[in-house]
Amino acid sequence: MHSLGLVVAQFYDDLTTEMEEHAHEAAAECGAEITDTIPVPGAYDAPLAADRLARRDEIAAVAVLGAIVSGDTDHDQVIARSAAKGLTDVSLDRDKPVTFGVVGPGMSGAEARERADKGAEAVTTAVDMVEALA
Repeated sequence: MHSLGLVVAQFYDDLTTEMEEHAHEAAAECGAEITDTIPVPGAYDAPLAADRLARRDEIAAVAVLGAIVSGDTDHDQVIARSAAKGLTDVSLDRDKPVTFGVVGPGMSGAEARERADKGAEAVTTAVDMVEALA
């Protein structure tokens, strides 16, 4: 059984709570277990928490969940790029899969809510990567 870490952004917590539920269901279906969860304020804050989880020997992979919704500026693009780059760096630095289950940018709140199943995809991808790299 693979032990997974989970980082969950709390911004848009109604959506990310649903994403987290999907993540736990997917872990059970894959024969994995989410053993540690770190809530963070938003997707921008996820890389540090993912790094802390990835440092743990017992964690095989980390899945990150969040939502980045478009506003009146390009702020969503900046947040998404920063988060994706930071999480990629964690994965490469720690030699562990870190999956990007963050919906957005470039979408409305309604469009983001339609993608709550991305929580499950982040977990199944994490398990797939652990097995591919074994």
